Amino acid sequence: MPDRAPQPVERELPTEEARDLIALVRDIAQREIAPRAAEEEEAGRFPRDTFALLSGSGLLGLPYAGEYGGGDQPYEVYLQVLEELAGARLTVGLGVSVHSLSCHALAGYGTKEQRAEHLPAMLGGGLLGAYCLSEPSSGSDAASLRTRAVRDGDDWVLTGTKAWITHGGVADFYTVFARTGQDGPRGITAFLVPGDAEGLVPAAPEKKMGMKGSPTAQIHLDGVRVSDGRRIGDEGQGFGIALAALDTGRLGIAACAVGVAQAALDEALRYAAGRQQFGRPIADFQGLRFLLADMATKVEAGRALYLTAARLRDAGRPFSRQAAMAKLFCTDAAMSVTTDAVQVLGGYGYTADFPAERYLREAKVLQIVEGTNQIQRMVIARQLLGPESR
Repeated sequence: MPDRAPQPVERELPTEEARDLIALVRDIAQREIAPRAAEEEEAGRFPRDTFALLSGSGLLGLPYAGEYGGGDQPYEVYLQVLEELAGARLTVGLGVSVHSLSCHALAGYGTKEQRAEHLPAMLGGGLLGAYCLSEPSSGSDAASLRTRAVRDGDDWVLTGTKAWITHGGVADFYTVFARTGQDGPRGITAFLVPGDAEGLVPAAPEKKMGMKGSPTAQIHLDGVRVSDGRRIGDEGQGFGIALAALDTGRLGIAACAVGVAQAALDEALRYAAGRQQFGRPIADFQGLRFLLADMATKVEAGRALYLTAARLRDAGRPFSRQAAMAKLFCTDAAMSVTTDAVQVLGGYGYTADFPAERYLREAKVLQIVEGTNQIQRMVIARQLLGPESR
């Protein structure tokens, strides 16, 4: 039934340039990304050529200044690009979000000389980045990280292990947070570490239930030496830099979650319109229609929430609480919508012949990365009520 086929999302975009950008992204997603997604995810192949294509198309530096090779796009537009990419393949959408996150420290806190030296290649020169905050013993409690950087003349020597690093082993540069002073958040500093630095050794990628094409690995730093010119911000400023990056990164995860949820909804709509039972399409049965209506409502609500937070950010207003809310709601919604999509497809939804099961497996990680949803609730509650009593 063609009249029931899913239609592209109607987006509110601020400029004609933004509309052309979304059209470009949709074309790349439909021609280059989606057709390969299922096969490459099953095989665990990382699509480095896709990231090279995105870089050459100006899509890896969208929210950053054109002066340094970025796209000068507001977050309102950048996040909708992420949503389109994630709907085609989460490995790609999340990968672009993580790359943007890894550029945030230098773009926001680097000196003018550092930005001029490094950002053009990072934003549009075909490089791919990784963000290194978590460790085996410090995930949610990031301020307790143990990786240490010790001053040695004009250099720093980094030693320790980072964990759960997206693009671990394939990244060209790593934004690394290491302890340079006292325990706690005030003793942490940020560094820009080349991917080929001597002593930087990636472990074997983790074996994951989803996003198998995106390598996630520990990174061992065994006496990695970097110059003081690769220190980002002041000594001891690193934890604040990390948290500022995570606020924007959470918006990226929210947008990716909506992209996966939209893809799952579209798949459920296609199936429901074509599947016949009892002499008519299952889309005619009220129970299924109500389920699909609830799924669509969650997708639209999530999109509205992340765009509200993005517009606050673009206006230079506080958005940390709204970013946490968007990450929380959108990723929970993605888990719910993908679960329901599998249910709509019934037994077929449980097989790899249809993408619904892949969407379900991928949605789960979005409730965990860049601050679990329990952490998001803590962030929201603290802003509503103040810190907890001790």
